[in-house]
Amino acid sequence: MMEEEEFEFAEDLEAILHLTPEVQLAIEQVFPSQDPLDRADFNAVEYINTLFPTEQSLANIDDVVNKIRLKIRRLDDNIRTVVRGQTNVGQDGRQALEEAQIAIQQLFGKIKDIKDKAEKSEQMVKEITRDIKQLDHAKRHLTTSITTLNHLHMLAGGVDSLEAMTRKRQYGEVANLLQGVVNVLEHFHKYMGIPQIRQLSERVKAAQSELGTQILADFEEAFPSQGSKVAWLDKIDRRYAWIKRQLVDYEEKYGRMFPEEWCMTERIAVEFCHITRTELAKVMRTRAKEIEVKLLLFAIQRTTNFEGLLAKRFTGCTLTDKRPESPLDPTNPFLEDEPGEDVVTEKDEDLPRKPKAPDNPFHGIVSKCFEPHLYVYIESQDKNLGELIDRFVADFRTQGPPKAGTEEGGAVLPSCADLFVYYKKCMVQCSQLSTGEPMIALTTIFQKFLREYAWKILSGNLPKSSSNSGGLTISSLLKEKEGSEAAKFTVDELCLICSILSTAEYCLATTQQLEEKLKEKVDKVLVERINLTGEMDTFST
Repeated sequence: MMEEEEFEFAEDLEAILHLTPEVQLAIEQVFPSQDPLDRADFNAVEYINTLFPTEQSLANIDDVVNKIRLKIRRLDDNIRTVVRGQTNVGQDGRQALEEAQIAIQQLFGKIKDIKDKAEKSEQMVKEITRDIKQLDHAKRHLTTSITTLNHLHMLAGGVDSLEAMTRKRQYGEVANLLQGVVNVLEHFHKYMGIPQIRQLSERVKAAQSELGTQILADFEEAFPSQGSKVAWLDKIDRRYAWIKRQLVDYEEKYGRMFPEEWCMTERIAVEFCHITRTELAKVMRTRAKEIEVKLLLFAIQRTTNFEGLLAKRFTGCTLTDKRPESPLDPTNPFLEDEPGEDVVTEKDEDLPRKPKAPDNPFHGIVSKCFEPHLYVYIESQDKNLGELIDRFVADFRTQGPPKAGTEEGGAVLPSCADLFVYYKKCMVQCSQLSTGEPMIALTTIFQKFLREYAWKILSGNLPKSSSNSGGLTISSLLKEKEGSEAAKFTVDELCLICSILSTAEYCLATTQQLEEKLKEKVDKVLVERINLTGEMDTFST
């Protein structure tokens, strides 16, 4: 009966303790065992067959049963012990829980203490940091104060020394000290509200102003002013000789006082030129009636030579005004010998020789003052050309017309070439003096005497015929029938007519070339006023 009850109990227990595969796997991993009784798929029949595989093995069945029973009793004892041990688990658990709660409370207390201490440490660190920052600020302010006091001491001492050196005119020492004082004063711009600092700044400005005034006065006293304004044009050489000496003397004595990039020597020369131009203009307006051609040309020559000297010595970097437009380079064959114009002959030794304007930034800086008085030169040329035409007429009457059978017979009259050579000389000379209105005035003079030459030398010397007592004209000559008037003119008269025709043709071509060259020489804005068409028509007629 006991065995049956145990069997039924086992079946009931198996039904109750049917575990899921996951739980069973976990148990096997925690409590690994090779015993078949511990297997989840335990089969009693298979287990018995394993114990008694044959009928002969049934002989020791009692031993096997005893072993199983012994094992069962051990398991029962183990289970009983476990069950009995579990009776105190609740009390132990409660006690452990209470102990855990106490430990947690203690832990919370310790954490709170740690937190309080951390907050106190943080506050202490903030206080230390604040103190360090205050110390840093104090150190920085102290350093700034010490530096400022040093600068203030340097500034006060420097201002005192600057004023003393200025009174003693120790300019070499002042130059270095002044720069240092100005640099130190820059550190006190934000302290100008302090009366003492503002007073020091005002003393520095006053010292600078006094120093500048004193230096200028010393320079004015050092530079001699006598001889800077010579009275008349015949003394103009002295002006330029004086400034040359002054510039040499300045460079030797004072050249190293100023930076090279200031170009002080050139500035002095330019200022001299402006003063000279103004003074010459005044004196020439006052004594305009005393200006003679030779004196005027002499003054212009010396002035242009001086301007050329300035161009060789200086670069013109200090000039602010633009140079006037200059004449173009000669290209017309009318002045084919113009490259040799720089050669001075006995006749031209008094003529001014200007440097070419494009290469001379100082062109006109002084000589511009002579331009309003060039009418004297124009009037002189008017007079000279009138005398030249009268001489041509007198020579023609004295020497007579070219004779037939000679080299001059039928050729261009020599006076024509002489006239245009003189024209060329006047044009070149005037263009060297001015390329403006004086060139227009000279052109008018040229036109006047071209017409006089055509009338007095050409038309006025045509032979007279019996049918035309008033004199022969070219048009009347062309109207005569062939052979009808042949007997009225001698061979010499016919030779003269041919000479006059050749001369008129030469004058026509040369006048055209003269007009082109005048347009090249004059300013571009005045080109339209150069027109010799009427004179060319006269020669053509």
